[in-house]
Amino acid sequence: MDFTITIYKELLDSLVNQNYSFQTFVEFIKEPKEKCVVLRHDVDAKKQNSLEFAKIQNELGIKGTYYFRIVPQSFDEKIIKEIHQLGHEIGYHYETMDTSKGNIDKAYDEFCRNLNMFRKIVPVSTICMHGSPLSKFDNRDIWKKYDYKKLDLIAEPYFDIDFNKTFYLTDTGRKWDGSNVSVRDKVMKGTNITNTDFLKRKYHLTRQIISDIKQNSFPAQVVFTFHPQRWTNKPFDWTRELILQGIKNQVKKWIVK
Repeated sequence: MDFTITIYKELLDSLVNQNYSFQTFVEFIKEPKEKCVVLRHDVDAKKQNSLEFAKIQNELGIKGTYYFRIVPQSFDEKIIKEIHQLGHEIGYHYETMDTSKGNIDKAYDEFCRNLNMFRKIVPVSTICMHGSPLSKFDNRDIWKKYDYKKLDLIAEPYFDIDFNKTFYLTDTGRKWDGSNVSVRDKVMKGTNITNTDFLKRKYHLTRQIISDIKQNSFPAQVVFTFHPQRWTNKPFDWTRELILQGIKNQVKKWIVK
């Protein structure tokens, strides 16, 4: 069984044992270490799962970055504060092009209001778009007119990480090779890459990732994206997520095509 809390802990343990440094996204942008991991978490739903992830990492003495949406299934002032107090970075998982139906000025105004709401709770220095696969709008389009760095924001992963140098893994689609069912959670890689093995590297199961880490054949700088609502040890919840994600993947595959 993949996508359990047990396998998640094994993944973290393997990275710790191979002496990877764990940096928040803002730390990575400011001063990336030679051998490091960024643990990014998109808190789309089941916010309590993200708190569980944050506690597991804290017990191991490591930290990550958590991006919260402004929706009831994600936004929770108490949980946001608790995760921040555990030493993790909090960011805004924005989707205002969707909520404003593509009106870029309304989207920006709403973005600013929401950002201020977050900053009344905890410091926020980075943001990350929400993919919204069923929406015809791309939330990143807001930055075609406006500049998030003028809002004292340091970075947005899809704009400020060089994925020619940094390996990217996302559990989108409840698998690590779900690019064919990913509508927007994709990163751009140019042709200016000398390490061809870097391009060919693919994983399907978490244990395949763990195996390469243990054999010291894993990239030096890695960004993981987790959706904690997909990870559980509870048999009913695990099976339900498996079935629902399978249905979602068929819909998203059609959208991608």
